Amino acid sequence: MDIIVIIAWFIVIIVTAFIEINTMDLTSIWFSIGALVSFVLAIIGLAIWWQVAAFLIISIALLLSVRPLAKNYLKTKVVSTNADRLIGKIAICTREIRPGERGEVKIDGQFWSAVTADEDTIHVEDRVEILAIEGVKLIVVKA
Repeated sequence: MDIIVIIAWFIVIIVTAFIEINTMDLTSIWFSIGALVSFVLAIIGLAIWWQVAAFLIISIALLLSVRPLAKNYLKTKVVSTNADRLIGKIAICTREIRPGERGEVKIDGQFWSAVTADEDTIHVEDRVEILAIEGVKLIVVKA
């Protein structure tokens, strides 16, 4: 029975680490750490309920306390541009934007590629609100 629990914690460590590697969201890593502690507790021979309690307490505590600090610390690659000022502004559609396709909008005298954030088709001359910028295209919705 004990070897099965040890193997189960090892699998949890591997799976959560794999998820973290693929998402890079700083969420699953804390569960890997919690599972690592529970893995050690299982090797020592502590009861399963201690292992589960340690896993939950450590994982949730790290997720709620360390994740926000780590996210702020790792945010060094974000470069603010003047384009950020466009978010929340209203633009005019100059080329129809269909769901899943690119269209075009004009704002402050400049033309931008745009995609719709929802399933509505945006027609020429419709007013749109800019929600975000991804690369060189705006994410918009009807205003």
